[in-house]
Amino acid sequence: MDRKQALIAWTQKSLADPECYLKPASSDASFRSYWRVFSQSNTYIVMDAPVEHENSSTFVDVSRKLTAAGLQVPIVYSKNLDDGFLLLSDLGTVQYLDILTEDNCQTLYTDAISALHTIQQKASQKNLPLYDQQLLNDELNLFSDWFIDKHLGFSLSERQSKVINNCHMILIDNAQQQAQTFVHRDYHSRNLMKTASHNPGILDFQDAVIGPVTYDLVSLLKDCYIAWPSTLVNQFSDQFRINYNGLNNTEINAETWQRWFDLMGIQRHLKAIGIFCRLNYRDHKPNYLKDINRTLCYVKTCCNKYPELNEFLELLHEMSPSMANICEH
Repeated sequence: MDRKQALIAWTQKSLADPECYLKPASSDASFRSYWRVFSQSNTYIVMDAPVEHENSSTFVDVSRKLTAAGLQVPIVYSKNLDDGFLLLSDLGTVQYLDILTEDNCQTLYTDAISALHTIQQKASQKNLPLYDQQLLNDELNLFSDWFIDKHLGFSLSERQSKVINNCHMILIDNAQQQAQTFVHRDYHSRNLMKTASHNPGILDFQDAVIGPVTYDLVSLLKDCYIAWPSTLVNQFSDQFRINYNGLNNTEINAETWQRWFDLMGIQRHLKAIGIFCRLNYRDHKPNYLKDINRTLCYVKTCCNKYPELNEFLELLHEMSPSMANICEH
């Protein structure tokens, strides 16, 4: 029995419905795949996460944490952790990315930001790994390994390597200066579902960690898949700061928050660019390459604001002359 047949057989047994059938629902930037299950008048989602690549127990654990906090996430109805099969509730087919417009973004982002406050205030952090220096640095190295080396075919000199390392130190220090909280780690328009009630539905949370307070916010507002005017982004960000201060009895000022937010965004976006390249060259998923320019534009714009990152910005121009016009595309 091949894996697809095993998945179907397990699903039919779990639902006690030998007539149920599966159709592809989606795939993501990992080794997981998702199938929509049609069973009598109901639909479900079954997740196939090969155990040699994925640890489904973390999905189950974080799902429980977020459900207990009152958030809308897939409910785990049945699990086979030995094979990496999960039977989940179906949160629908409407991703934020599919429907976001200038007319509805205020409403949709207000809901997403409210949910993010709930995550930070109420979700249990028990047994979550730390977003520590090693993990932050490993993620930043994805940019060097997959974008600079593999994608651009550029070999760094000793001087250029020092510039990269100095940039890493600045970004990691910024992350570790921040208040630490529950971090979803991939909170953006492709992982938020528009739902009729209790919006949004939240997906892809299995890599949650304890980390910087601005990480999920910048992931949402400076989304690799859709861009908004900086005035709107800053408005949402500062309102989040004000609400965060009120909820936590803190007094983080606007200047400090803006720096945290901007530099956290650079760390995330450098990681994302590396992942997009890895998806193309290792996993044969080329569609993410089209999102690199948007993501690089975020990096360039923020580097321009901070003199300590001037050398890194100059290095980007050295490696890729097209960087001069990157924000025009």
